[in-house]
Amino acid sequence: MSNKRLEGVGLGLRREMIDELLPSIPSEVDFWEVAPENWIPLGGKYQKQLLEFTEQANFVNHGLSLSIGSSDPLDTNFVKDVKSFMERHNVLFYSEHLSYCSGCGHMYDLMPIPFTQDAVTHVVQRIQQVQDILHRPLVLENVSYYAAPSQEMTEQEFTLEVLEKSGCLMLLDVNNIYVNSINHQYDALEFLKAMPTGKIVYGHIAGHYDEADDLKVDTHGADVIQPVWNLLEKAYEIHGVFPTLLERDFNIPPIEELLIEVNKIRSIQKQVNQKQNRTREFA
Repeated sequence: MSNKRLEGVGLGLRREMIDELLPSIPSEVDFWEVAPENWIPLGGKYQKQLLEFTEQANFVNHGLSLSIGSSDPLDTNFVKDVKSFMERHNVLFYSEHLSYCSGCGHMYDLMPIPFTQDAVTHVVQRIQQVQDILHRPLVLENVSYYAAPSQEMTEQEFTLEVLEKSGCLMLLDVNNIYVNSINHQYDALEFLKAMPTGKIVYGHIAGHYDEADDLKVDTHGADVIQPVWNLLEKAYEIHGVFPTLLERDFNIPPIEELLIEVNKIRSIQKQVNQKQNRTREFA
């Protein structure tokens, strides 16, 4: 589909959902997101179903194992596989996490990169290596984190330097900003305002787990709470309405229930667009 573009509201696609969604893909969803690691090795029925899906709908990749901050050598063969996967399925963007998940082996978790100048230099070099292979910008997500080892700069400063120096783009995760603001006691709105509008390709919103009043865990396993919805609205007011995807990785309800939150995203987008249009009319 040469006319594909990223806009509107998205939803993460999981293999356990696909039988429910084909052949009648819900029209309420404008784009879908998959982890390429979960599909590249597969053939047979799953590849056939995915091709059927990607021929009809807009797709982005959201990876799990690039490990952009690791000290291990970059897995260039994997990046080449991702490039082939994107070309085969006409995927619009490849996003990953500003974190790492390997060190002398795979850790199966997203670990915080130290907020240091040395780490900025290291990560920027690896991003540029990935972009040289893909022949397109990498999109990086601001991540939730629960410790800040060897911290020399703030999360905000680190994120902005990496984005600026690498030339990569941004996946703005609103729930991660909320979670981090509680866990690390900073102002979520000020962090949001500091993010570079021109870099934002799309956003994420999700539910999380309340371990305690001062400890939130980013699980993607629950409904989005009202303070996060409020922060999403603020994000649109600050940066303009950008494509936004609902993440749900476990405790996945039937598609009809997921579409309630998908439609809530769309409702907020419409509301902010209308408000901004009225403001321009009277300016």
